[in-house]
This record gives sequence, C-alpha cells and structure tokens, in this order.
Amino acid sequence: MAQGHLRRHPEGTAMYKLSVEVGGDWVEHSHDPVFKTQGADNEEKRLVAGVPKGDSSVFRALVNQLTPPYLFLYVLHTPRGEGEPGRYQSPALERDEFNAFLDRYSSFWSGDGRHDVWAHSPSENATVVWDRHNLIFAYGPLERFASALRSMGFEAGNLNSSFPHQHHYRQEFDGDAAAILSAMNWSRSPLHPSDEQWTEG
Repeated sequence: MAQGHLRRHPEGTAMYKLSVEVGGDWVEHSHDPVFKTQGADNEEKRLVAGVPKGDSSVFRALVNQLTPPYLFLYVLHTPRGEGEPGRYQSPALERDEFNAFLDRYSSFWSGDGRHDVWAHSPSENATVVWDRHNLIFAYGPLERFASALRSMGFEAGNLNSSFPHQHHYRQEFDGDAAAILSAMNWSRSPLHPSDEQWTEG
C-alpha cells in the first residue's frame, strides 16, 4: 500500500488523512456509512464501521454509548517533530471532558494520519478504536453501538478495507499535534509492533 506525505495543501480546500488513486489522481477516500460484526463463535466479537469523511462525530457517538469515565489512548505512530512516538494514555476523563477534548481537535483527528485513537470504559471493559484508515473497531455492547450507527444513517454492509492508498501527515496540524501532547498529564509507553506505520523510502 502506498504511503505519502502532503506537506502543503491548497488554501480553501478540505484536508483529509487518507487518499486513494482514481484515474491517475489522488483524491480523498471516504468510506460508505456501513458497518458489520466480525468474530467467530469462539472469539470476541467486534463491530467494524467506516468513518465517512473522517467525521469525528462517529467515534464520539460510539464512545458516548459507554459508561464513563473513559481512558483515552493517543497512539502517535508518525510524529513530525512534536514529540516522541508512543502510546499516550490520559487520566480518567468524564464524558464532558472527553467530548470537549475530542471537539477541540476535531479537524486534526479528521485531517491528519499520524495517529490512531482509542477510548476505553473500564467499568464495561469496552473499547472503541478509530484507526489511521478511518475504520472504527468497537468491542463491548455491540447492539448499542449498532443502534447508535443506525441513528446516524449507517446500514449493515460490507467494508472495503484493502486498497492502494496514501496517508497524509500535514504541516498545517503540527501546532495541534504539539498542543495535544501538553493538554493533559499523559502516561507514555512504547509503541506496540502493530502500531508502527510502514512508510516508503
């Protein structure tokens, strides 16, 4: 899969973290609003959903189905000088704190591919993951998650999750990326091997 850095973006156009090649041009990739359940009978089942246009409200809606407080995990796999790569875990956040933090940096979550984000509810042992490919993996109350997605116009269906693509790590978001690392008292741990981003060259 192709990877890429886009350091400049024409002013006045939307910024997105994932693009796909169409007719020789690289254009924004947007998943359809569909979801499905994965997992064999002897495995933990999970719900998988696309995030159309990288809209952070999808992640927010699923996390808000869970009982707070939440632990937010910011997986910084491809920094641009703002800090060390790693897994940055937040202190326990109440729902309003989590929503305010997510909303404050909503453009960054949607428009930059240097990270994955997770939210975990310890009381329900449930987790929602939004990854660099604009896919959400939700573990826990699957029916609750599915209901929330249906209320947002999602339907059950198949996801295309394997396609040649580029990730964008944008200079325009370097300020937000630095601010996030100083926004709270994070507990940092090393990346897991599965977190690391493959890049060309």
